[in-house]
Amino acid sequence: QGIGRPSVYHAVVVIFLEFFAWGLLTTPMLTVLHETFPHHTFLMNGLIQGVKGFLSFLSAPLIGALSDAWGRKSFLLLTVFFTCVPIPLMRMSPWWYFAMISVSGIFSVTFSVIFAYVADVTQEHERTTAYGLVSATFAASLVTSPAIGAYLSASYGDSLVVLVATLVAAVDICFILLAVPESLPIKMRPASWGSSISWEQADPFASLKKVRKDSTVLLICITVFLSYLPEAGQYSSFFLYLRQIIGFGSASIAAFIAVVGIMSIIAQTVFLSILMRSIGNKNTVLLGLAFQILQLAWYGFGSQSW
Repeated sequence: QGIGRPSVYHAVVVIFLEFFAWGLLTTPMLTVLHETFPHHTFLMNGLIQGVKGFLSFLSAPLIGALSDAWGRKSFLLLTVFFTCVPIPLMRMSPWWYFAMISVSGIFSVTFSVIFAYVADVTQEHERTTAYGLVSATFAASLVTSPAIGAYLSASYGDSLVVLVATLVAAVDICFILLAVPESLPIKMRPASWGSSISWEQADPFASLKKVRKDSTVLLICITVFLSYLPEAGQYSSFFLYLRQIIGFGSASIAAFIAVVGIMSIIAQTVFLSILMRSIGNKNTVLLGLAFQILQLAWYGFGSQSW
């Protein structure tokens, strides 16, 4: 099943369509969030994203173990479907929309399955470039989609934006069903449909216990955690912060996201490989963390739109 041999490009299309659909909803989602929780907008946004993230943390090891046993394609379909299920509810019932976003965290681990898919179809020396391409695709999906969503919202209303986003999500699901080939051959799977998955494989805390046994892996995990922690906080509230605190309009937010997306694409596809070859992996990480500190400090102290 699927079109051609499994490749990184299948994964790239899946990621692009999923986040393009959500990017379209940037402006309508900010409006609905403020209208639904006018007095506690930031608090409720944090709670919704927090519940979603915690559920993803609990479910990611289980979904990863199941995809190792039963293949990637079915779990790509599952994660994309449940991640996009809340989209049509935005205008129908905002309360159900935000409730579904929170609960969808159980299955909102598309990136985990995508990275496993990429690992299946690439050699070890190719994976850094392949992962960079996937990350760049995520950024590319946000270059134009917020601007398109803002334009459609201003010209035709939020309902059309939600409809278009729903159609894009449906195209993504159909693409997985019809075009994405399975990347994990049956002979490579440690179990079959009739085999059980051990609790240790499904336990998110079991992985943390294993990490402690290897000092190198432990240091890498701490670095990633401390890097992603502020980044996750920024991502969950940034668009709302730009509108409510800095005073950006819909067009300004869309333009800002587009510029950041373009720069991210350049960084992931051009600078990353050049830096890793010239200064090495560790120094590349240190340079990236230094720029992250500068970026977050700039956001925190900035109070004017310029």
